[in-house]
Amino acid sequence: MRVWLKMLMVLGMTLAILIPLLMIGGVIDERQTYRAQAVARIARSYAGAQAFSGPALVVPYEDSWIETEKDLDGTVKRVQRREQGRWTFFPNKLDVEGEITPKVRQLGLHKVRVYEWKGKAKADFAATIPADPVLSADQVESGRRRVIGRPWLSYAFADVRGLRNPKLRLDGAETTIEDGLGARDGGGIHARLAAPAPGSALRLQTDLDFALGGTESLALVPLGKNNRFALSSTWPHPNYGGSFPPHSDDIGDQGFRAEWQVSSVATNAQRQYLAGSILPTVAVAGDDEIGNEPGGDINAVQVTLKDPVNVYSQADRATKYGLLFVLLTFVGFFMFELMKQLRIHPIQYGLVGLALAIFFLLLVSLSEHFAFGLAYLAASVACIGLLVFYLSAVLRSLVRALGFGAMLTTLYGALYGLLISEDNALVLGAGLLFLILAVLMMVTRKVDWYQLGGSSPKRVPDPPKAEALRTPVAQAAGNPPDLPPHRGE
Repeated sequence: MRVWLKMLMVLGMTLAILIPLLMIGGVIDERQTYRAQAVARIARSYAGAQAFSGPALVVPYEDSWIETEKDLDGTVKRVQRREQGRWTFFPNKLDVEGEITPKVRQLGLHKVRVYEWKGKAKADFAATIPADPVLSADQVESGRRRVIGRPWLSYAFADVRGLRNPKLRLDGAETTIEDGLGARDGGGIHARLAAPAPGSALRLQTDLDFALGGTESLALVPLGKNNRFALSSTWPHPNYGGSFPPHSDDIGDQGFRAEWQVSSVATNAQRQYLAGSILPTVAVAGDDEIGNEPGGDINAVQVTLKDPVNVYSQADRATKYGLLFVLLTFVGFFMFELMKQLRIHPIQYGLVGLALAIFFLLLVSLSEHFAFGLAYLAASVACIGLLVFYLSAVLRSLVRALGFGAMLTTLYGALYGLLISEDNALVLGAGLLFLILAVLMMVTRKVDWYQLGGSSPKRVPDPPKAEALRTPVAQAAGNPPDLPPHRGE
């Protein structure tokens, strides 16, 4: 039947348009890769995603003792043994705050968000140094002597290239800062303290002021017994991540302010630090990438200066609706062709489908130069205008072409609403599909598909009316018919 062959042709043309749509999707993936490379290049030249940890107080010591042992000849000799160790103390109270100033660096077409954080880290230590087993200078208990070295006060940074003008004060007095963690390998700074006396109580207040440049994200490690982090910025689109949500946050057009309060009983950061994990794993991999989340090696809080409009992810989401656009347009053509007895060639179907597919390529290319909303408007106006001009000849009526233009305008408007409303995208998309199906069913509810297909089944005759079924008996029960006069006597 001709109608079924036409439906198969429409289905085949719809599937054929998948090829250019998939090619456009490949272009979007390629442009996303270029952006990620641009972010990585700027991070290498400026500073990468940052993380801050500290302070930690590391006190080294060395134990020495004399052992007696026998050699292979059985001779007894005295051997001196040495053992080095470290005590690591964390602050009782850690308070880190500062303002993040966002900036933009551009590489080619790609703009990358960087920042400068003016941080302040205050910490209070109350540590007790273990008692020395040595009773006096000449008398050694159990043959063991302990020597306590100079402690390291260490602060760790993920990328020290972004560190500027650090100033450290110990109990209010400024002290000299050296590079590195001191007690171990890693990026950061440290200060050397005087060796404490055995069994003494070490109380220390530290204040570190610094400026730290980074790219996109910042993570903070809660090493204290009681931790408070407070961050603010003029960037109005923060993305909170890490192991703990903010205790309170205020987001507005003027920026955001967030505060975290984390207790040591709620985090494994101290145990993870002692196990060798100093900083969380942070990486710059472009927007909306899993690599931006702190890794599971040490607990941390994180904030990312997120761009609310990622043109590549939104264009990729838009292309997923491309097949629906083409299918709905072809269904409209099909209905016009059957109901209005128009002849539309498969090549005309294909040209219209290509015009719909080109919209998504225009959207990606224009959004690299203009705001996403403006690029979407320009691409949709260009494609709708081209289709209305072409369909006025195909459908042999400007009014019909304008009707199709109105339908496409509605579809493009609905798609834009889906793209800008991620939280409600599913319910909006489901409602749109239901509405389209309802309209299609209403329009075709009286269509005789057998007649349109060129074949119709034999019509079943209507049942006879009730009056034709009345029997003479039924008539006798009612009004009797007129009879000739009876001739009686």
